[in-house]
Amino acid sequence: MIAVAPTEQLPVAQARTHDSQAWDQLFRRYQLPLYAFVFELVRQEQPALDIVQETFVRAAKHLHTLLDDSKFGSWLFSIAHQQCARHGRKSHREQALDAETIEEWVDDTPPPDAWLIRQEHAEALHEALETLPPAHRCVITLHFLEDFSLEEIADITQTPVGTVKSRLHYAKKALRRRFEERHPL
Repeated sequence: MIAVAPTEQLPVAQARTHDSQAWDQLFRRYQLPLYAFVFELVRQEQPALDIVQETFVRAAKHLHTLLDDSKFGSWLFSIAHQQCARHGRKSHREQALDAETIEEWVDDTPPPDAWLIRQEHAEALHEALETLPPAHRCVITLHFLEDFSLEEIADITQTPVGTVKSRLHYAKKALRRRFEERHPL
C-alpha cells in the first residue's frame, strides 16, 4: 500500500473552508489505503466500504478539531480505527480473506512454479494473520502495509508507543512462528 510522504502538501486548509476540489483530492489520496486498512480489520467488503465512507463524513464534520494539518493522514486513520472498533462491537464475526483477494496480493507474472510457491506463502501469511488478535493485526497492517511510524500508530490506535512496540513485536514473533510451522526452511 502507498503511505503518505511526510513532505506531501495536502489541501487540508482548503478542505476546512469546504472547498470541494480539496476534499476530492484528499479522498482520491486516501480512499485506497484507508480501504485496505479497514478491510484488513473487518474482513468484509461492504462494511469496509461503509466504514471508509463514514470515516470521510466524520472527517468533514470534525476537520475543525484537527490542530496540525500535517497529521491529517494519521487523524483520518484514527477515525477509521474507531469506526472499525464500533463495527467490531456490533458484529463479532470475522470473515476470512477470499481467494480473489489473496490473488490480488500475489504477482501473477513469474513462471508458474514461482507463482505457486508465492501463492502458497501468501496464503500461509494470510492464515497466520487471521490467527492474530485484532490489536496485533491492526499494528502489523498499519506498520508494514500502510508504512505508518510507531508514533503515528500510537495516535491512530490511541495507545502508548510502548504498547504499539510490544504488540508489533509479539505479532511479528507469532507470524514468524506460524509461518515457519507451515513452511519449514
